[in-house]
Amino acid sequence: MRDFKKFEVWQLSHHLTLKIYTHTKDFPKEEIFGLTSQIRRSFASIGYNISEGSGRNSDKEFANFLNIALGSSNEAENQLILAKDLGYIDNNTFLNLMEELTTLKKKLVAFWNKLK
Repeated sequence: MRDFKKFEVWQLSHHLTLKIYTHTKDFPKEEIFGLTSQIRRSFASIGYNISEGSGRNSDKEFANFLNIALGSSNEAENQLILAKDLGYIDNNTFLNLMEELTTLKKKLVAFWNKLK
């Protein structure tokens, strides 16, 4: 059985999710059931899928969950862009989060390729 907490991609996704929760605390209250909730779920979904996939019986199944995590990371990127364009996060915060998300996405792809 694999321990998902040992995978760098899970560690990065968890760290990034914690940052997103911090940065979305100051989003407008009218967004609590909109963008705030959605962006948090998208980032959290990356780690959820890595952890779920790690418990599967084969590398092929694990790779499928990594692919889903990659899809969640693309959704999260779109929501970051929206948050920046709406003025909910400043450009510097956006660039820092995007840099970390891009690194995570590259590592997800590399791990996915390794498992295939």
